[in-house]
Amino acid sequence: MRAILQRVSRASVTVAGEVVGQIGPGLMILVCAMQGDDEAKADQLAAKIAKMRIFKDEAGKMNLSLRDTGGAALIVSQFTLAADLRGNRPGFSTAAPPEEGKRLYEYFTARMRDVEGIAVANGIFGADMDVSLNNDGPVTIWVEV
Repeated sequence: MRAILQRVSRASVTVAGEVVGQIGPGLMILVCAMQGDDEAKADQLAAKIAKMRIFKDEAGKMNLSLRDTGGAALIVSQFTLAADLRGNRPGFSTAAPPEEGKRLYEYFTARMRDVEGIAVANGIFGADMDVSLNNDGPVTIWVEV
């Protein structure tokens, strides 16, 4: 699985003019299930993200995790993270098929919430979404497991 993490002061996702998910301080997580990914990969990704020390401590150093800060995660499906850029038009054949991508996206979201103890908000899988965020830092990290 692949993810782009952005440390945010706030983030939201809107579908058809309605806010469907929003958070205050925490992480904006764009996530993509790749062909061959399974629950074990989603488990690894959730554990890695929840423990990643990318939030500032009292001294201003990146020493705290999402768990440590009590921050939330806005998780949005993003199949374009599977882009193959060999030509001028990206291909997305390495992304998991939509049904499997949705299943793993939902599994990952539940894992972040139920096992890692992170407050979670979501976009809508497969929808045309308008994502808004204030990147804190800016801190943006690419993760693949």
